[in-house]
Amino acid sequence: MAGKPTLHYFNGRGRMECIRWLLAAAGVEFEEKFIEKPEDLDKLKNDGSLMFQQVPMVEIDGMKLVQTRAILNYIATKYNLYGKDMKERALIDMYSEGVADLGEMIMHFPLCPPAEKDAKLTLIREKTTNRYLPAFENVLKSHGQDYLVGNKLSRADIHLVELLYYVEELDPQAFGQLPSAEGPKSQSQQSPGREEISAAWQPEEASHG
Repeated sequence: MAGKPTLHYFNGRGRMECIRWLLAAAGVEFEEKFIEKPEDLDKLKNDGSLMFQQVPMVEIDGMKLVQTRAILNYIATKYNLYGKDMKERALIDMYSEGVADLGEMIMHFPLCPPAEKDAKLTLIREKTTNRYLPAFENVLKSHGQDYLVGNKLSRADIHLVELLYYVEELDPQAFGQLPSAEGPKSQSQQSPGREEISAAWQPEEASHG
């Protein structure tokens, strides 16, 4: 029997967080080995565990996977969160990439120089309320279902729910303007990993590294 996936990353959200969410939504228990000092990262590099000398890295099914999208694609495929055919996977990829675009902006916000924070926050709010979340709102309204693709939970829903929590944390008013987006959020609470998702979400101010 295969062991639990092991996640190698820093003790923060960063690029590992979406992987944690996807595993939790699939009801998969995992272990984490945090990189707490430079020597920890050097060890992973020196023993050949990091193909491109960077994390995140996930040990799963006898592999040491790197590159966030590759890891997400594998997990989504393995746990049936990636659609039933090529067309559904294309939509899931398209929606997931849109989520990632806004997510990158939010993830890097805490790292902005203080003098740039107000302008950056204004830009994030503008793109959130006028571009990204309305696009997902329109998708949900167009078919009247609770999930983005195929009326079934997919990685796109999980990524969107994670993004909604970030948006709500950063600007509660922005989320309140998009009622249809509550569908994926509420449905995620019925996924196999709903308890893990709720437990994993802990607001933080500056660990989006």
